[in-house]
Amino acid sequence: MERRSARRGTRERHDALVTLLRQGITQVEELAAQLSVSPSTVRRDLSRLNAERRVARTYGGALVPEAFHERPIEESARVQLQAKAAIAAAALPLVEPGSTVFLDAGTTCGALARLLAEQDWGGDGLTVVTRGLETAVVLTASDHVETVIVGGRVRRLSHGVVGPLADLAIDRLGFAVAFLGADAVDPARGVGEPTLEEIAVKERVAARAGRVVVLADASKLEVTTAPAWTSLERGWTLITDAAAAPDLGRRCHDAGVTLVRG
Repeated sequence: MERRSARRGTRERHDALVTLLRQGITQVEELAAQLSVSPSTVRRDLSRLNAERRVARTYGGALVPEAFHERPIEESARVQLQAKAAIAAAALPLVEPGSTVFLDAGTTCGALARLLAEQDWGGDGLTVVTRGLETAVVLTASDHVETVIVGGRVRRLSHGVVGPLADLAIDRLGFAVAFLGADAVDPARGVGEPTLEEIAVKERVAARAGRVVVLADASKLEVTTAPAWTSLERGWTLITDAAAAPDLGRRCHDAGVTLVRG
């Protein structure tokens, strides 16, 4: 009886551990505090879950590897919250008052939108062009940000605008910096998305931007099965979180990508 109870307790702790990882809590010490166990217990649990292929070990912690799955934006808004906040904070210094920037659809770009809306950009202000419905709503709360949303067809899952009308608008604009979201990222391959329409929008934006910055939490770096990919020009920047694999710096260097860890 005691042995069955202990096994049940271990399974429940493992399930709770995976849930915390999906929420973006990835470091051993923090996981231990959340579960009220020792760091050594968490490390043993992670080793077991790694052997079962339920998690992937990273430097100082772990993450849940994802096969390609396009989440609805409502679901995405509930996961990797700490990672997205850290990425947004690292991206904010790249925005200059008086400039025009592009901000993609998606919840990581949405986290940056909240920070942009909170800033006082002074007399110069800031112009943000976006294709994300939620992103536009967040930005319009600011008196210091001029918000431009491109037209087109709204995708049901991402609430991102795509299609010929979006292409027409983007081709007539220019951006000091473009912040792109992604469903998958690889330093050598570039950005992966669920549809060619999404890829086409990103390619057009990148061609009109002085600097291209991809915002992606560490889980997106584990996805290799996205249906559509675009290879960005050398010199783009990847901003991710601390849970990314230790060899990411080398891979980015080899691909000519600037890496920033939030």
